[in-house]
Amino acid sequence: MASEPLLVVRGALRRFAERAALSGVDLTARKGELLVLLGPNGAGKSTLLHALAGRVRLDAGSIRIGGSPPDDRAVRRRVGFVPQSIALWGNLPVRTNLEILGRLAGLSAREVRPAVAEALTWSGLADRASEPVATLSGGMQRRINIAAGTLHRPDLLLLDEPTVGLDPVARQSVHQVLRGLRDRGMGLILTTHDLVEAEALADRVAIMAAGAVRATDSIPILVGRLFGSDQEVLLMLAAEPAPDLRDFLRTSLFSPTNQERLWVGRLRGGLEQLPGLRAALIDAGADIDELRVRQPGLNGVFVELTGQVPGA
Repeated sequence: MASEPLLVVRGALRRFAERAALSGVDLTARKGELLVLLGPNGAGKSTLLHALAGRVRLDAGSIRIGGSPPDDRAVRRRVGFVPQSIALWGNLPVRTNLEILGRLAGLSAREVRPAVAEALTWSGLADRASEPVATLSGGMQRRINIAAGTLHRPDLLLLDEPTVGLDPVARQSVHQVLRGLRDRGMGLILTTHDLVEAEALADRVAIMAAGAVRATDSIPILVGRLFGSDQEVLLMLAAEPAPDLRDFLRTSLFSPTNQERLWVGRLRGGLEQLPGLRAALIDAGADIDELRVRQPGLNGVFVELTGQVPGA
């Protein structure tokens, strides 16, 4: 990876009426890196992505791509954007779609034909180039959507939930395309709230909640930083805890989640400590429905940093 970051975000703030969509975001990204913005709905992922693309203006802070702001004309040629919705003409052939979008991206007539041919090849759609987009599967349309964002050969590709609504097979084909772009030296930033997707793709993960980036690093480093040698404990109570029990749980290294009865904590010193923890919980008035121990991973990091259970 290059020594200098391609993208530098410092103190990014954006409000919509009384709501802070971004609350002082700091972030960096490099060429040849796939960075995943991971967080629950409403965390600010899409707002940040649109700000990086120059489609949302900040109220404060700065974004620099190659040293210049995203609304700089030269920067626009360095950035590609793939929206969550399929931004294609369904009744037109694949090749025609890409040729039109290539010209809109600033390519000349001479440049657009080889760019489209190259995109059709690496996306695996060369044999479907003459078919109307509407006749293709959702996974193929997603790959065309991605190809359209890369025709001008950007240094940085921004993707807003590029696999939403796809079945597992189609999702894998899109993942293969994204890895191929990364391996060719492109920097990619994509949003998702899917932990499995983040684990499959990310060189680094930036976990967002309430408009802020809570932590950024590779998954193993994040797990080690937050849990060390501890194991993760999931405590499901039979009823919503009383205030005294809530205080006890917090002092016992448990954190609440967005599910009233589910708390997540950590077990220090090995499994032999579990009976003592159970006894202490019962003495504190906990009516335990389930107490489970597992090795910490991205799921535990997500809950620890966001206070939310993925998918809930």
